[in-house]
Amino acid sequence: MISDLDLTLEELLRRELPASLVSQVGISFAAPDNQFPPSTVTLPAIDLFLYDVRENRELRETAPLVERQDDGTALVTRPPVRVDCSYLVTAWSSETSPQRVQDEHRILSEVMLALLRHRTLPAQILQGALADQGLPPPTSVLHPGQLQSLGELWHALGGKPKAALHYTATIAVAAAPAEQAAPPVTDRRLRVRQLAAG
Repeated sequence: MISDLDLTLEELLRRELPASLVSQVGISFAAPDNQFPPSTVTLPAIDLFLYDVRENRELRETAPLVERQDDGTALVTRPPVRVDCSYLVTAWSSETSPQRVQDEHRILSEVMLALLRHRTLPAQILQGALADQGLPPPTSVLHPGQLQSLGELWHALGGKPKAALHYTATIAVAAAPAEQAAPPVTDRRLRVRQLAAG
């Protein structure tokens, strides 16, 4: 499910970023630590580091969905769990660039505009299991994020702080398969008993 979200975000950026930028930058999901970039990524690059996954309790549903079948039976499905997947988005310029910071800010600006254009992930780019979500996954850009301290994260990663965006997509995760409900009631029986006198 999370890998499908990664593929979806990569597809979104490849469609929304200017063609001149898409042809130049790689897209990575690696940790932005002091070993970045990994050997599979060439700079310049955009990095979407998944730093937090948690249930969205504001969107929690508890009522099961009951679906009547043609044969009179019913399937009962627990509502999906809404899960916030939060990314730290950074831009990485080429090491040979004379204006590294300016290049990173330009790339990050284009990424920000691409993400801000969509309050939900468009249905046509949803990959794998996300294509069956029913409703498009909502997104949030430029919110404070779930990090207690961005400085502590950079310190833990051993990297140098840099400009970053917070991005969250909320996906629906089916935690349990549908279950057959108890057989439907098709008739009623009334039992009458005579009480003894007195």
